[in-house]
Amino acid sequence: MPRDSEKENMHIRLVGLNARFTHSCLALFCVRNELEKYCSLAEVVIFQGTVNDGYYETLLRVTEGGPDALFFSAAIWNSELVRRLVGDCRRLLPQVVLVVGGPQAGEIAAGLPAGCCTIVRGEIEAVGQGFYDDLLQGRLQPLYAGSFLRLPHRSLAFPYRDEDFVRHLRHRHIYYESSRGCPFSCSYCLSAAERGVWHKDLDQVCAELGEILRHRPRVVRFVDRTFNDNPDRALAIWEFLVPRGGETLFHFEIAPDRFNEETFDFLAQVPPGMFQFEIGIQSTNDDTLAAIDRRIDPLQARELVRRLAAAANIHLHVDLILGLPHETGEAFLKSFADVFAMEAHYIQMGLLKLLPDTPIRHEAEAHSYLFCAEPPYSVLANRWLTHGELADLYWFCECVEKFHNNRFFVSLWRYLRHSDEDIAGFFQGLLAVCREHGFFGLAATQELMCSLLSRHCAGRTDEGLISDLLRYDWLRCGHRLLPPFLALEAGRESPGATKDRLYQTMPAEHGGVYGRGEKNHFFRKAVFLRLSSEAAGMLGLAVSGDGIDLCFSAERDDSLFRFNRVVDC
Repeated sequence: MPRDSEKENMHIRLVGLNARFTHSCLALFCVRNELEKYCSLAEVVIFQGTVNDGYYETLLRVTEGGPDALFFSAAIWNSELVRRLVGDCRRLLPQVVLVVGGPQAGEIAAGLPAGCCTIVRGEIEAVGQGFYDDLLQGRLQPLYAGSFLRLPHRSLAFPYRDEDFVRHLRHRHIYYESSRGCPFSCSYCLSAAERGVWHKDLDQVCAELGEILRHRPRVVRFVDRTFNDNPDRALAIWEFLVPRGGETLFHFEIAPDRFNEETFDFLAQVPPGMFQFEIGIQSTNDDTLAAIDRRIDPLQARELVRRLAAAANIHLHVDLILGLPHETGEAFLKSFADVFAMEAHYIQMGLLKLLPDTPIRHEAEAHSYLFCAEPPYSVLANRWLTHGELADLYWFCECVEKFHNNRFFVSLWRYLRHSDEDIAGFFQGLLAVCREHGFFGLAATQELMCSLLSRHCAGRTDEGLISDLLRYDWLRCGHRLLPPFLALEAGRESPGATKDRLYQTMPAEHGGVYGRGEKNHFFRKAVFLRLSSEAAGMLGLAVSGDGIDLCFSAERDDSLFRFNRVVDC
């Protein structure tokens, strides 16, 4: 409880510097809860900026009005900016109280003069009464620490208020925490320091989510490290969200080995685009998984992701990490091929970051790790990969990121999966084409990427089929004209000729396509293509003869990618 010696009208500003405007900083709202619990007379205000804002303007806004105390949330993406701000705030406001918390707090303090700021290590809910007494009495110590998971009595209050959704969270993602801790102890992760998971009461979770949904947010991102560590609890929350979620997108980090049949049955009925799952695979190499203490079965994970992908209603992100122990270049490419076969929509391949206070950082010398000296401490080389080899794999990952992780070439990737293509070899060849044409210094438009794919596939025995798949994907992404590099081969009916022929033969009304009196409007807006029978068969379209007539309407379908609707004419 607040003490009698509490300063009246103490002005405390909480500072969060996000990676982009659409993000928000959950930590600030949690800190506000605790400050107002113990410092009830203090005025606590929240300031959110981004790492892309001008530095001088950010400094002016942080120090405006001469606050009594500044609290900074320090993470891997903003630590350098926070360090600069803390140093300049100390010079500009010599009497201000400076407190830094978050995963990078200790590293920031190490780069500043002794006594410049106070560090909070661990969760704000666990620092104890003494921290607030010292704050109010002007005697803060250099370091405070606490562990939420070790508290004898644990609870988390709802972090948000109605006015937050108008003032601080408008047009931003809402971050929500239904559990704290992680059941895994992966050696590259800060969560490895503590085992165990604490769950909020399910009734409290549903009540708080109901409050959030009243404000119709665009995105709610659950920050739970493993949302489905308790499958029954996860299902109960999903069952609560689906009938109430409206147009909101919900993002979850899930473990691939914690699903049951009841969960699969329910998820198959989720409206397309409402849920997004991030699934951490990291590697499919057994030696690597053992070395990082990542307890998953890659085969089980593959079947899970494939089963979810087959339902075609949940956007699936799968993660790989480049630079893990025991993973050679060949082993990494195999991990990529294994993950590509899972049919996820997005393959996120990031560099290993050797974060301070993680087991893998402590093992860096044993594994001959070379890594960047400043955040985010990205790997440069290790015992299994020279720097040159790792650099080549980095650009390989960038190539996959640009070409695979969008809606531009979905049919091509499906074909390559089903034809048992050496997909790592395919992307290595595509990377060579990209480098030859300076792709990574250019805007990654669909037209440019499609032209490079067309060049890469020239001369293949299936070049004609691939060209038709590229045409199909091009038109259902909303383009009205084929680019020159996708021009139809000699002897093929042009889109204009197909349109004229179909206008003469199609009836005055076509059920499910256009009604009576709407034919002219439909033909003005639509684009037509006669597709080869081989391509149509690969796409699962019923075909007889040498091809099929397709219409690409101006309307969008209800798929995850919101393609233009395709009609078999």
